[in-house]
Amino acid sequence: MYYKEFALNEEGSLEGARLTVFIQEPSTELYISKRPLVLLCPGGGYEWTSDREAEPLAFAFMAKGFNTAILRYSCKPAKYPTALLELGRAMLIVREHAAEWEVDPEAIIVQGASAGGHLAASYSCFWREDFLSEKLLGEVTDAAKEKLRPNGLLLCYPVITSGEYAHRGSFDALVGKEDKKLLEKVSLEKQVSDAVPRTFIWHTFTDGSVPVENSLLFASALKAHNINTELHIFCEGGHGLSLANEITESPSRKEIVPSCQPWIDLAATWLGSYFKK
Repeated sequence: MYYKEFALNEEGSLEGARLTVFIQEPSTELYISKRPLVLLCPGGGYEWTSDREAEPLAFAFMAKGFNTAILRYSCKPAKYPTALLELGRAMLIVREHAAEWEVDPEAIIVQGASAGGHLAASYSCFWREDFLSEKLLGEVTDAAKEKLRPNGLLLCYPVITSGEYAHRGSFDALVGKEDKKLLEKVSLEKQVSDAVPRTFIWHTFTDGSVPVENSLLFASALKAHNINTELHIFCEGGHGLSLANEITESPSRKEIVPSCQPWIDLAATWLGSYFKK
């Protein structure tokens, strides 16, 4: 396995912002050569990035044949759009090294959990906006923007809306309480366009922190734009389940939910059906 870490220093980045890449080395014993890559954005309410939603998820996807990368993005006191710029830089790093790492450049999937899901979904909505390519590439041409394009989106119990069903702490940390115009912009059910790639979402019906309506609102917006989407709502389980098994159980011991554990297999099957060679 190849392992490499990249420091990130975008406008507003905090110390410790970094991208960690895990690449499975090719072998003549294996048929597969170029692999899809899952770029993970852990949750944490935009106040930290969760360890439970970082390496354990990365290694779980690697075990199913994918390369992975983990974005430790800048959180509070960093504000929007710092984390978005860091995710854009991470995408550029992966694309720049795709041939060297034998990553399929048409199969770079952005994944996010909770507030990391908001970041991943924000990027999938906004990657074509001029400010991102101007700040990251110094130009706003279609060719430049194409380098920023995500090929897929995978969301685990995501924060989406700043409206009635908002996880207020995430939006307070990301943009504050006063900027109503920006709060409207980062309410992502209102920002879906044909820029958003095919999407996989899962949530629990009984999530008490980030209501399931977040995923339902986003899925409805995707449907309205005819974007290929797979949505799974599990009947039980709280928030922040990660793998929903003993590997990612926290000291509170509330995250083992057997009925939710198939999500990683469902996601891997979905990814494989579209992106695996």
